[in-house]
Amino acid sequence: MTWRRALALAALFATAGAPAQQGDAPISVTITVNAGQPGKPVEPVWRFFGADEPNYATMKDGRTTLATLGQLAPDRVYFRAHNLLTSGDGTPALKWGSTNAYIEEAAGRPVYNWTIVDRIFDTYRERRVKPYVEIGFMPEALSTRARPYQHDWRPGSGDLRTGWAFPPRDYAKWEELVFQWVRHCVERYGRAEVASWYFQTWNEPNLPQYYWGGTREEFFRLHDTAIRGVRRALPEARVGGPDIAGAGDDFMSAFLAHVKAAGTPTDFLSFHAKGQPQFIETPGGGHVRMGIATHLKAADHEFAQIAADPMFRTKPIVIGESDPEGCAACQGPANAYRNGTMYSSYTAAVFPRLQALADARGLKLEGVLSWAFEYEDQPIFAGFRQLTSAGIDLPVINVFKLFARIGGRTLPASSDHQRRLAEVMIAGVRNAPDIGVIAARDGEKVTVLVWHYHDDDLPGADADVRLTISGLGSRFGSGANVTRWRVDRTHANSYAAWLAMGSPQAPTTEQRARLIEASHLVAETVRAGVKAGQATLHLTAPRSGVTLIELTPGVATQKALPKR
Repeated sequence: MTWRRALALAALFATAGAPAQQGDAPISVTITVNAGQPGKPVEPVWRFFGADEPNYATMKDGRTTLATLGQLAPDRVYFRAHNLLTSGDGTPALKWGSTNAYIEEAAGRPVYNWTIVDRIFDTYRERRVKPYVEIGFMPEALSTRARPYQHDWRPGSGDLRTGWAFPPRDYAKWEELVFQWVRHCVERYGRAEVASWYFQTWNEPNLPQYYWGGTREEFFRLHDTAIRGVRRALPEARVGGPDIAGAGDDFMSAFLAHVKAAGTPTDFLSFHAKGQPQFIETPGGGHVRMGIATHLKAADHEFAQIAADPMFRTKPIVIGESDPEGCAACQGPANAYRNGTMYSSYTAAVFPRLQALADARGLKLEGVLSWAFEYEDQPIFAGFRQLTSAGIDLPVINVFKLFARIGGRTLPASSDHQRRLAEVMIAGVRNAPDIGVIAARDGEKVTVLVWHYHDDDLPGADADVRLTISGLGSRFGSGANVTRWRVDRTHANSYAAWLAMGSPQAPTTEQRARLIEASHLVAETVRAGVKAGQATLHLTAPRSGVTLIELTPGVATQKALPKR
């Protein structure tokens, strides 16, 4: 079976547009929230994003996608991009970008040109997004193996590791390049602004077949000199690393030992964690099965190494790439989950588990970075891992909009159908679905996020949820305003709308307007009774769906949310 055929079959059976099968009895679920026991502050770990292709940020759909992200938490959203120092004319390609920041004249004199990288960072800041600065990759004039320089990679073929991936022939010039860049940023954006950014060196240096052409020791030297360049320009800059792939190795421990011995400043630690979906072929079709267990195990392996070091266990941690699988620009049948609600429900289910793993080890998880953005001028719903397609929001970006509404302090919340963390790490979610919950309170506003997740991207029974929220307090009196937002097969789902209109490859203006409308989150507001500080709500949670409930004080006139 070709991957294109498999992809088509997966789309046909995907939960993005398929209702529960007839005869599937609803799953009765009981969820309880205690609004009277606020705990620790909510950490908005979701507010980090990134992409291989930095130049997409300045293009039409890149600008609009960045604007959406910036609106979620102005000046608190961060964006990480590869290729910020790569040589070239700024023309993007899959897994490629360039800024031509550094060249050398005939006599070897460095020439710095910040025009393109300034345009990228300006685009971020104009949309209230901040840089998470990845220092890389190697300019052609500095590379120890410069030819060939630009890779010829494309989905399914080509070599990725070419001249851009190798160590510098002159570490002093590398350090000076970083120093000059950061000094320029301070002059352009201001000292306090640049001090609020993150700075880290390179990408996944523990994967020599992909992003790094040197040894481990050469990376450590590269990192030390880069951080020295940053701190020379801005002593208070926030620096860290190593943004390794979660590959089950000892690289993190070796890195911690090195920076400790070398005295290299380290304000935060970073690594990557990915899942591993598969395409399950069945007679006459097939479907995607996600690998959430692999994702969680990869993260916990790195958490364990950090927790074992007393000097570093108190440092903030950013999971610098955290995704259902490893290659955003790759297509194929195992990636058919991306356009629909499997991606959005997976995101809702995995983020709280990553936080729980860090909490269990006594670590501070500051960020979880989704390596997903957009792919400019590609076919609509082409199967890349992205937040928007052809300028149209996908279901997954709507989950981040829901995350952005959760603030204040966490609340005790439980669901009798939420799978235990240890169980999910061992076996994933392969039998009973995972119908889980998190909740928070910000003043008198109570928010409750409910997800209905299963590893298998197949239709299944909806959940009939009885949600009881106690401890609301006297301000709620006898009633509450209840607002619900949904991301599921019939709500905030542009992909389902596209499938329903026949999957047009070139939507008309009218069709595009309908797709944009279908992508929007729509608030449904009712009033519910409150008695003795307690409200009970009944709602339907479709498979692969995510729901956010928000309660504020009001007057009781209605007790049930519509179940449509």
